[in-house]
Amino acid sequence: MTSFHASAEDSIDAEAARWFARNRNQPDRQSRAQFSAWYATPAHAKAYAAFESLWGDLGELRQLNKPRVLPVKPPVKRRSVLALATAAAVLCAVFALNLGTPVALHQQHIATQAKGARTLTLPDGSTLYVNANTQLRINFSAHQRDIFLDHGQLYIEVAANKDQPLVVHAGDARIRVVGTGFDVRRSPRQLVVSVAHGQVAFLPDAKHSALLSADQRASYDYARHVLSEQTLASSEVADWRGGHLTFRKRELASLIDELDLYRPGVIELASGPLARYKVSGNLDVNDPLALVKALPALIPVKTVLLDNGKIRIEPR
Repeated sequence: MTSFHASAEDSIDAEAARWFARNRNQPDRQSRAQFSAWYATPAHAKAYAAFESLWGDLGELRQLNKPRVLPVKPPVKRRSVLALATAAAVLCAVFALNLGTPVALHQQHIATQAKGARTLTLPDGSTLYVNANTQLRINFSAHQRDIFLDHGQLYIEVAANKDQPLVVHAGDARIRVVGTGFDVRRSPRQLVVSVAHGQVAFLPDAKHSALLSADQRASYDYARHVLSEQTLASSEVADWRGGHLTFRKRELASLIDELDLYRPGVIELASGPLARYKVSGNLDVNDPLALVKALPALIPVKTVLLDNGKIRIEPR
């Protein structure tokens, strides 16, 4: 049995995530002893407890995503309808007076254009970076901080507040955090979450979920309904903020999906095994077509300029 001895670059959060996964799979006596020794360090115990809490939050989100069947009630006599309506109105008034309803503390719509990346400081102290060609909505209430990503990409350094979690909504998907730094890209083919530090609970649909820690990425393929995970270099998380992207052994379909953020609808990819070709390199976000032109020198493809002005990538 291989023990979890941390390498120099491993974070405590990553170790906690791995131990949590191991402990859920009925570890043997040796693993339990190794875990006890690791857990004896206060910083390790704190990180592990945080991951346990995040797992519990993930379960709550999963329950919220489940459809609920409303019970069928017997018909109410006509005479009772008015009385029930009156009672309901009084009850609602009492709740409104005593409990209060969620009050919108901050609402904002953001829409960036090509080469229009923005940086904002939110009322809770979080810092939000919005990439080009992105549309999102912000809705902060007294109970929860919600960001609705309609299209595009964001990176956010979340101000920690356990009483007011932050949730990024991307269609039916949910990404929940308390205090962390992470990146979300919603494109036509994929929904991608990358974590710089802290932990993130990612639920792309009702059947898939992932708990991500520092330097981890999860990609959800909309067409195939497949969730895949990978480890990143720290410099790769939200590197678009510096104007350049670095990618290692990226599938061509995933890369083209990301390029679409900078040149929407310009690049087409032929169907077939071409989508799974692996590519490594760098991208200048201000000149993404330079990478498209260089592809034939990297992998066996050719680029074809179509009559409608689009560029089609085909096998060579």
